[in-house]
Amino acid sequence: MQTASWLVPERHVVALEQRGHGRSERTPGDVSRRAFVDDAAAWLEETGIAPAVVVGQSLGGHTAFLLAAERPELVDRLVVVEATPEAAPDAPEAVRRWLDRWPVPFPSRDAALAYFGGDTLWARTWAAGLEEREHGLWPAFERDVMLAAVDETSRRSYWDDWAAVRCPTLVVRAEQADGREAYARMLELLPQTSLVEIAEAGHDLHLDQPGEWRGALEGFLEGS
Repeated sequence: MQTASWLVPERHVVALEQRGHGRSERTPGDVSRRAFVDDAAAWLEETGIAPAVVVGQSLGGHTAFLLAAERPELVDRLVVVEATPEAAPDAPEAVRRWLDRWPVPFPSRDAALAYFGGDTLWARTWAAGLEEREHGLWPAFERDVMLAAVDETSRRSYWDDWAAVRCPTLVVRAEQADGREAYARMLELLPQTSLVEIAEAGHDLHLDQPGEWRGALEGFLEGS
């Protein structure tokens, strides 16, 4: 929510907790790409804020560009962070290994903060996302639901969808992350796309380098 905090003085900001996340339905029966995109479209229509600047990171970025491709009337400008149309066959296993290492339940917020690396924005954000349940603090999502949600992107690519995007688009990636070839192809297919690479950042680049992320996003929005 840090991004929203510095956007709200100038813009109307709303955030969607998609199915399986946070306070949305915890164990939905459908976590397909189709379901996520339909949720985002219905939400934009219901709130009446479309056409909107749509910003998404990771799986949210994937949902964002699918939405822009399928429902262009809903998306004025698009920001895709750490996401590509390329299939990611290793993603479910990487997510599974990471989540399985979490020593849940965490006995306290301080214990969670220490586990995630101490007093950094990245650690504070992940610790803040935990919820209090029996015997301590737990993730605000179900492990198996998260694995199911990323499964479809591991088995197929979405290049045709990406090529259908027509709105001005910003792509932001961690400079040292994998997938440089995929990002290059994204620019080739959509000449209206701008790419910003953030140095010394991981997948959660908005948490690792918040100042650089803010500069990239504000620069793009100021051009609207």
